[in-house]
Amino acid sequence: MTYAHFASLYDRLMEDAPYAKWVSYAENHLTAEGTILDVACGTGTFTLMLAQKGFRVSGTDISGEMLAIAEEKSRKSHVAAPFFLQDMRSLEGFSEMDGVTLFCDGINYLHNEEEVKRTFNTIYNVLKQDGVLLFDAHTPFKFEHYFNNQLYGVDDEHVSYMWFCDREEEPLSVRHSLTFFVKTNNGLYERKEEEHFQRTYPVASYVSWLEEAGYSHIEVSGDFGTRPLRTDDERVFIKAKK
Repeated sequence: MTYAHFASLYDRLMEDAPYAKWVSYAENHLTAEGTILDVACGTGTFTLMLAQKGFRVSGTDISGEMLAIAEEKSRKSHVAAPFFLQDMRSLEGFSEMDGVTLFCDGINYLHNEEEVKRTFNTIYNVLKQDGVLLFDAHTPFKFEHYFNNQLYGVDDEHVSYMWFCDREEEPLSVRHSLTFFVKTNNGLYERKEEEHFQRTYPVASYVSWLEEAGYSHIEVSGDFGTRPLRTDDERVFIKAKK
C-alpha cells in the first residue's frame, strides 16, 4: 500500500471530517495537559488540535508523505507537535504516556488478528499505569452494507474520484480502489490510482483482545462516546485503561 497520491489529497477529501467530535471525545477521557501519543496521525490535523487544547502530544504514522504535510502544518500554525515515522505494531522510544489515540479507523488498516493484538500490546507498553487507549473502528455493519462491492464517486472542480469497494476473501475485509482526477495548473486533469486494504472484526473480538493484553475498564460506545453502540452504527468507539 502506498500513500504518495492519497497524502497530497487527504486534507481536501477530509474537509468535512468530524475532527471537533474526535477532540471532544478525547478531552472527555484524557488527563488534562497530559502526554498523548496520536498513532496513525496522518497529516496531523487531529494531533495539532489536541496540542492547541494544551495536551503534550506527539504523532506517529507509517507514511512519510503524510508526516511531511503534518510537519508543514505545524510550522505554519506555530503549534508545536513532533512527528515520527513509525509503525503502530512496533512503537519505539515512547513510555509513560497518559494516553494513546488511534482514530479515523486507523486500526482497520491492519491485515489480520495477530497485527491487531501486536498493536494493542505495543500501545499497552507505552502507556503509564492507568493510562488510556482511545480508538475507533469501522463496524461489521458498515462493511456489510456500505463496503459491499459498492462504487462511490465525487465530481469536484479541482479533484474528482471514483472509489470502488471490492470484498476480499478474509471475513469483513475490503480493498478500496481509488482513481483520482486532479486538475493541474494548465487546466488538464492528471489521473492517479491507489489501493487501500481495510479489515474489521466483531466488537466482542476487540474487547477480548484488549483483555488478553491486560487492559481493563473497557468502554464501548457509539456516536463519539455520547451513547451506547447501536446495531446500525457505522463506527464503534472504544476506551481501555492500562
